[in-house]
Amino acid sequence: MKKKLSALLFASLLPLLAAAPAAQAAADDLAAIQKAGVLRIGTEGTYAPFSFHDPKSNKLVGFDVDIARAIAQQLGVKAEFVEGKWDGLIAGLDVNRYDVVINQVGISPERQAKFDFSKPYIASAAALIVRSDNDTIHSFADLKGKRSANTITSNFGKLAQRSGAEVVPVQGFNDAIALLTSGRVDATVNDELSFLDFKHQQPKAKVKVVATDNSAEFGQSGVLMRKDQPALKAAVDKALDALRDDGTYKQISERYFGEDLSSKVK
Repeated sequence: MKKKLSALLFASLLPLLAAAPAAQAAADDLAAIQKAGVLRIGTEGTYAPFSFHDPKSNKLVGFDVDIARAIAQQLGVKAEFVEGKWDGLIAGLDVNRYDVVINQVGISPERQAKFDFSKPYIASAAALIVRSDNDTIHSFADLKGKRSANTITSNFGKLAQRSGAEVVPVQGFNDAIALLTSGRVDATVNDELSFLDFKHQQPKAKVKVVATDNSAEFGQSGVLMRKDQPALKAAVDKALDALRDDGTYKQISERYFGEDLSSKVK
């Protein structure tokens, strides 16, 4: 009888015993970050104005880089950047190369199925960019049968594919623009804010935007992290709120875009 009661008691405790390691694991990323005193951040380093190297100092700078540093400061730790190419950047989370990815990662259902996101920290749109003398492409539908330079795994590349374009693989925005201006592709689908920054830097560049798509998968970006990290997510969300409240977000936004973009984030 005692053995039966013991077995029943053990069986009743199983759900609690199983939940305990899960709860511990969920807190592991934030606990590990705080213990190490470092937030490891995956980013491209070649994606102006979000993550790039200053031509004069070679220092890693950009809107996302400054936001990342400010988040780390709010967490009471140092920011450590790990640079990588976009097509392998998100996969780096799976092998623990870093704790988060801050690199204009669009919040999409496909990504949310595998990873967690912070609340959105910036909003933009997908821009269809062509050469200035192009008079045949006016909408995304016109991409059918055309060649578009894109990173294959990006939301922009997937939009180009859905629109019927043949995607020519590139590593980033600068490569895409180079292929476009040289006439090797017909278009590129890319971030509208990146295009505006590019035109600000090179106003004589013979490229133009003919259409935009501001649906959620392109319009909202968040801090990407491993799944089931509620403590880390809550801490990052709290940090982002603090950056808006104390004016840090406004300062960073005006530094790179000339205006405060916080009102565009839903």
